[in-house]
Amino acid sequence: MRIACPFCGERENGEFTYLGDAKPKRPAMAAIDGGAGAPGEAEAFYDYVYLRDNVAGEMSEYWYHGGGCRSWLVIERNTLTHEIKSVRAAPGVGAAKAGAK
Repeated sequence: MRIACPFCGERENGEFTYLGDAKPKRPAMAAIDGGAGAPGEAEAFYDYVYLRDNVAGEMSEYWYHGGGCRSWLVIERNTLTHEIKSVRAAPGVGAAKAGAK
C-alpha cells in the first residue's frame, strides 16, 4: 500500500504508523483537568480509550508519517480493499500547523 502524503508525496506505508479510528472525540474529564469529576465521566473515558468499532469498509484513520515529515494525517480508507480515498493533514498538528501560519 502506498500513501500520498500531502507534504512529501507518495511513499511506502512502512514510513507510516497507524493509530486508529479518527472519528471518536475525547470526552471532557473534570477529574483529569483538575476538578472532582462528574458521575459517568470515568465510564465515558473508558469507552473512548478501549471500546472501538471494527469497521469493515470506509473509515477515517489517523496515521503518523514518522519516516518523513513527522506529520499526523487523516486517511479515508476502505479497510476491506485498502483503497485510499483521501489523505489530508490532521488539523492543528505537525506540518499542517506550520503551513497554516
